[in-house]
Amino acid sequence: MNALDPSSNIASAVTSPPTTAPVGPQACAVGLIDIGLNLGHDSFDDDRAAVVARAQAAGVQRMIVTGASLAGTQRALEVVRQWPETMRCTAGIHPHHATELFEPGSEEKLRALIQQPEIVAGGECGLDFFRNFSPQAIQIAGFEKQLEVCAEYQLPVFLHQRDAHPDFLKVLDRWLPRLPRAVVHCFTGTSEELQDYLDRDLYVGITGWICDERRGHHLRELVGRIPLHRLMLETDAPYLLPRDLPKTRLRHSGDRRNEPSFLPHILATVAHYRGEAPETTAVGTTATAQHFFGWPKTPPEHPPSRP
Repeated sequence: MNALDPSSNIASAVTSPPTTAPVGPQACAVGLIDIGLNLGHDSFDDDRAAVVARAQAAGVQRMIVTGASLAGTQRALEVVRQWPETMRCTAGIHPHHATELFEPGSEEKLRALIQQPEIVAGGECGLDFFRNFSPQAIQIAGFEKQLEVCAEYQLPVFLHQRDAHPDFLKVLDRWLPRLPRAVVHCFTGTSEELQDYLDRDLYVGITGWICDERRGHHLRELVGRIPLHRLMLETDAPYLLPRDLPKTRLRHSGDRRNEPSFLPHILATVAHYRGEAPETTAVGTTATAQHFFGWPKTPPEHPPSRP
């Protein structure tokens, strides 16, 4: 890919990180962008406005709401239209729902959704051979079809991969030359997988998985290898609640639900293991997200129409 990297001048040298991370700050002075959260999820139905208010108070100024099915993308659009200055969304079909894409009229519905002005990326799409909620052959065909649509409309792509790395790359490599940008959302993979992504100039999204001492320890050793102009942050709320959040921070979440207001905690952990000041990581990841999604520094009152 030949994407410009306007944030590359703010990347700083990474030192060997300490072995323990501090508790994250209550709020971040630098406006953050949560690049992946499921704000249309029904767990937010009773207090969505309060969730958004808490996120903004914590310094999360902008959010990308994930579309993972046709109905889910429509719901994401409805949510985004309530907060047009601070939200955008993606449009896609998660591999769990890949069979949906092959139902009559589904591709036409996806194309109609993708052309909405609030949509800034295609996806969430990819492969998930861990769950196999859809047959693998259908997942591969659905992934290919969505990449084709994103290439046609020149949209960046929000990618999902779990336990399917070889097949994932096999499909992706055919389309990367025609795609403007692509991010591997919620990266939890191996050192070798990370290198494969960096070699292809992919962007990498890091979630609160890095805060999990049981499963995310390897990420603490890998996160410093991601160039700052390729790194973005996300909560994947309501999923992937950071395990090391103080209990006092969880009074609104019932001790289980993740929220975008916890993004500064993820930021602090990522910065710590990169050996950077949190402000450096915050400025860098925000600039990267602005570039990736084509989101200007000052959000317009209404999203521009897609040509």
